[in-house]
Amino acid sequence: MHSPRPAGGLDDTTTAKGTIAIAFVNEALQCIRGRGLDERPLLQDAGISPELLGSPQARVSSVNYGLLWHGIAQAIDDEFFGLDSHRMPAGSFTLLCHSLIHADTLERALRRALRFLRLVIDDLEGELQIDGGEARLVIRDKAPPGAPGPVPPKRAFAYGTYLMMLHGLACWLIGRRIPLHYAAFRCAEPAYSDEWRVLFAQELRFDQENSGIAFAADCLALPNLQNERTMKEFLRRAPANFLVKYRNSSGLAAQIRRRLRELPPGAWPDFGTLAEQFHTSTATLRRRLDEEGSTYRSILDELRKDLAITMLSESELTMAAIAETLGFTETSAFRRAFKKWTGARPGEYRLGKD
Repeated sequence: MHSPRPAGGLDDTTTAKGTIAIAFVNEALQCIRGRGLDERPLLQDAGISPELLGSPQARVSSVNYGLLWHGIAQAIDDEFFGLDSHRMPAGSFTLLCHSLIHADTLERALRRALRFLRLVIDDLEGELQIDGGEARLVIRDKAPPGAPGPVPPKRAFAYGTYLMMLHGLACWLIGRRIPLHYAAFRCAEPAYSDEWRVLFAQELRFDQENSGIAFAADCLALPNLQNERTMKEFLRRAPANFLVKYRNSSGLAAQIRRRLRELPPGAWPDFGTLAEQFHTSTATLRRRLDEEGSTYRSILDELRKDLAITMLSESELTMAAIAETLGFTETSAFRRAFKKWTGARPGEYRLGKD
């Protein structure tokens, strides 16, 4: 069921929300299309306009994507998007969380998670490996019994979804992001790989023998900070919460984004003030951003885009009010900027309600 939109504007969490590429929406819907089912009710319930599916630059709020995830899981009784020969029945993720909640360390929790997933997923098998100072979650493709030859790689979305569940759960359990050394995929590089650099790590490896992620082995000894009470809140917001909350946070641009997300748009500093806050000169700050392939302007535009998508999708604010909140003096200027950012009109995010 689609959660009702709040009538107000920016709440305490709006600026902390992120967005999901429309490519992931299309990937998630493949299991619906492959079964000949009607995707339109699912999109409607998730608050996603079908018009956005054909706009490669479009994005949806993490909340809307989470609603679609739940809707698909209920429609086909599979929380793994039909990506495995065995269904992951609706409710499996909740049971997975219950199986982890009393593990005292991250290592024990991950080993329990991998055992659980072996029971509900047939084609992928995960293993925790520790090699010196590095821990690796290695995901292998399993061939059906009696199948001749090596099993072909799965869709990139299958490996990404499996790893995203494991990494998101691990970060939640210890209460902070686990920085990844790299993420590896057995398949070829997909068109949306840049999204994974944000979700996982800058270093992505494709056409590998196995899929997986690597991180500092020291993390395995970290304690589980969660309990039955916090798990209920986590599950109430999952998967929207960990899809964006534990994104790759290394680098200067990510630090700037985090700082700006804590402020309303009207309080965002100019570049000179930002440099002072980072205790550096404007020339040095500009050079360091340039080395990361970023600019302050692009960071501001990215945040405005995410905020605009969230407010259009989850509030009843008028277009004029959204434009003003984001610092545009005219609604028409906001409409032009939004079209440039996403390839879609703002009204397409309102499902015809504007």
